[in-house]
Amino acid sequence: MSRRSRHVSGNQLTPENIEKNTVARLSSVIRGREEGLSAETLSLLEKDPRAGVRSLAGRVRRKLTAASLEQDRLESLCRYEHELWNRGFTRIAGLDEAGAGPLAGPLVAAAVFFPPGLTIPGVNDSKKLSSGRREDLAQTIKEKAVSWATGQASPTEIDEINIYQAGLLAMQRAVEKLFPLPEYLLIDARRLGKINLPQTAIIRGDSKSFTIAAASILAKTCRDNLMLELEKKYPAYGFAKHKGYPTLAHRETLQRLGPTPEHRRSFSVS
Repeated sequence: MSRRSRHVSGNQLTPENIEKNTVARLSSVIRGREEGLSAETLSLLEKDPRAGVRSLAGRVRRKLTAASLEQDRLESLCRYEHELWNRGFTRIAGLDEAGAGPLAGPLVAAAVFFPPGLTIPGVNDSKKLSSGRREDLAQTIKEKAVSWATGQASPTEIDEINIYQAGLLAMQRAVEKLFPLPEYLLIDARRLGKINLPQTAIIRGDSKSFTIAAASILAKTCRDNLMLELEKKYPAYGFAKHKGYPTLAHRETLQRLGPTPEHRRSFSVS
């Protein structure tokens, strides 16, 4: 094999050097550069007499198709953001909360905004993602965001002002931590009356807005990690497993041991 063929790159593939390179080498050259392949090059790979090369071409084709579908999904998910960008808003924050249903632990809200036009493949309603995928995306969101923040409402505050008002309080606290302050808010199914910013409430916003979906991931991962910390403090309650939600095991533990200071006294165990 010539020195030149050993150093062939994805955008330099020709009939000659495709033929001279092994399947393993072609796979190594193409990996991570699939979107840079021309239609002509992909067609050459698909017509190669070697089954391994044709299989490689099939994998490339499927990856490109998946990437195209994901880009279309993200474009649809950004329809509210696109409208606001076109109106001149650049700091558009999404807000969402996690932990409204559990019997224990805080309610956590998150707020985040990005440079106009930025999207992150994979961002979606946090409930549709695995815990590992959420953690990976949360890290990427934090790295790419202009600003992000979380806010909490404690179990005591939830008992005192009710879960709905606690959600508003947690969201308000998250927004107030952002720097610079956003120009517009997109919020999952509610409005923040105490925040003097233009805003839109979107029902099921975590599946309709990119920034709300990103906020849902931050809120969920933050709260899950807080419940892991409570597991260390109260190991008998299984917080790491059920995150405070009213599972049968959690309810049975409450019947047996009674509530911790982290439990919401206003919530029914039944």
